[in-house]
Amino acid sequence: MDEFNFYDSENDGYRGGFGGYVDPEPGMSGTPYSTGPMQPRHKKGGAGKFIALVLACAIAGGGAGVGGAYLYNRMAASSSSTVIYEEDRPQVRTVLNTNNGQPMTPEQLYAANLASCVGITVNTTQNIWGQTTTSAASGSGFVLSRDGYIATNYHVIESAAKDSGVSIQVSFSNGDKYDGNLVGGEKDNDVAVLKIEAAGLTYVTLGDSSKLVVGEAVYAIGNPLGELTYSLTDGIVSALDRLITTGENGDSTTLNVLQTNCAINPGNSGGPLFDSYGNVIGITTAKYTQSSSGVNAEGLGFALPINDVKEILADLIEHGYVTGKPYMGVRVDNVSQEAQRYGISAGAVIVSVADGSCAEKAGLQANDIIIAIDDTAIDSSTALTAALSTGYKAGDTATLTVIRDRQELKLTITFDEKNAETESRNQIQQEQQQQQPSQGNGGYYGYQWPFGNLFPW
Repeated sequence: MDEFNFYDSENDGYRGGFGGYVDPEPGMSGTPYSTGPMQPRHKKGGAGKFIALVLACAIAGGGAGVGGAYLYNRMAASSSSTVIYEEDRPQVRTVLNTNNGQPMTPEQLYAANLASCVGITVNTTQNIWGQTTTSAASGSGFVLSRDGYIATNYHVIESAAKDSGVSIQVSFSNGDKYDGNLVGGEKDNDVAVLKIEAAGLTYVTLGDSSKLVVGEAVYAIGNPLGELTYSLTDGIVSALDRLITTGENGDSTTLNVLQTNCAINPGNSGGPLFDSYGNVIGITTAKYTQSSSGVNAEGLGFALPINDVKEILADLIEHGYVTGKPYMGVRVDNVSQEAQRYGISAGAVIVSVADGSCAEKAGLQANDIIIAIDDTAIDSSTALTAALSTGYKAGDTATLTVIRDRQELKLTITFDEKNAETESRNQIQQEQQQQQPSQGNGGYYGYQWPFGNLFPW
């Protein structure tokens, strides 16, 4: 269907074509509004509900990460440790909630949080026809801790993650600039953490995105176009729990996002989305611009709910990667519409199984079609991605319902952890298959099978 073209809001190598990255004059030093005392919170909760709404239907690859997870503050709360701060907030007044907590005005919110918002410039060097040229990709971010940890989107710093020779610069509204070091990035969730050598920074507080309701006010601070730095835009929460797929062919990611009509433009990616109480409840990530039929789209911005990435941020700070992600060791694709017309079940069809993986130990085989994981129905590779990333961790055991040779089987699997070792086994398997002569798949896949872009799990 591919109804919309998806646009990552920094994005995809946006290169500032409107002049250099220029910071404004130093902003106000004081913050006339105080949000009250903030204490480190130790919080663990369950995953939020997902609406299986795929807005970008050209599924290509990748997968969603650990969604709906709350921050596990595993760093000791000592004066020398890194602490990410959370704060409970009053809920907006609804039929069921009559809490009279007072929100900030936009002026107060901006003044209280400006010093915590940063611009991020990624300088890349290219050799074009023997000439070396340097260009900058601009994005946004926000301060997580006093000692210099910065959150942003992975796609903002992706070139630096792939090439150690690419430099990152972090800029503040008062004119301060620092070299940024990449601590860790999580492409599946489009989240990254940088570190600058600084102390005593003004940090944000992380809110609770599970308390958001459609229609309440939200605010974004970021750097649209990489030039209109530290801009405030406002809007409302337009929808919750959207499941969208981003990226190009062969390199896609499925994300759970909240929808907002806040103005989000190139350069805003990675910046904070605030509720009206001054807490960060999302990371601005992407927007729709135009449908495949040429219809323009306005006011369709998306942000990662902060509850979905709190644990990821803590993992990146502590380990440099996300721990506990489930991994099966398979590559899967959708059962095509053509195949379904011949009576083959919809689901996630297995293209290959990595040697030594938990999938192999569970008895999964190529051409098996996964149609359920425990009580969750699976009708596509995207649905499998969402189910794994939101409901399971490494070491969890699940029952897979599989169609093999038109017979239904129940297989028990205990998930591996997704890390460099398990992913390399899958990559080796893929390379070996590509080197083998092309052969028919046999069974009811004997005709040319319409495999497209594959999802590694």
